[in-house]
Amino acid sequence: MTRSERFIDTFFKYDVMQQYWPDILSGLFVTCQIAVLVVVCGLALGLCLAILRSYRFRLVNFCIIVFIDLLRALPPLVLILILYFGLPNIGVSLSGYVVLWLVLTLVLAAFAEEIFWAGILSVPQGQWQAARSTGMSYFKTLIYVVLPQAIRMTIAPLTNRTIAITKNTALGMVIGVGELLNQATTAQSFAGNASPLMMATIAYLLLFIPVVYAGRRIEQAYAWRKR
Repeated sequence: MTRSERFIDTFFKYDVMQQYWPDILSGLFVTCQIAVLVVVCGLALGLCLAILRSYRFRLVNFCIIVFIDLLRALPPLVLILILYFGLPNIGVSLSGYVVLWLVLTLVLAAFAEEIFWAGILSVPQGQWQAARSTGMSYFKTLIYVVLPQAIRMTIAPLTNRTIAITKNTALGMVIGVGELLNQATTAQSFAGNASPLMMATIAYLLLFIPVVYAGRRIEQAYAWRKR
């Protein structure tokens, strides 16, 4: 067997790929499902925290800052292991799916809050004062005047951070979530062949390249509007 034939037999063995593609497809579906939930919930929670922080209640802001600093400092894998293996010791058992969704959502919310907060701070005070002088309440000023500008300025960093965190769905493998990488490694073990792992690699590329491209287009659109 030549080297090229050995490479194809190891990574692109047709029989193995044909046998395990349903498992890879199932894992891809779970990965997409978790990624969408994480993006929607994480960004919404981050925006809510940034709005709440703008009211500048000392105790509330202190709690938000502590929450954000902890989530940004700890690796997601550590949090996943603590929640999945530690909580049952105090009588709280969560499925691997819920733990993965919860951790990634909280991590994304922490980063998103800081980005939204930076956007709110970047809006000139004159905008606040002009809106309030027309009789608008603080909340209406925030919602109708400040946030549209702040969100527009934070699109690029939010896109990058969102892509980075959604790729962490692969961490679900360590707690048995049936996502893409878990299905691929399990199939690889049974087949004794790396073809399922190559299928997962291709699936990741098919999933995230359009997301990365969309993010780049959003960044370019934002840059164009800024000029």
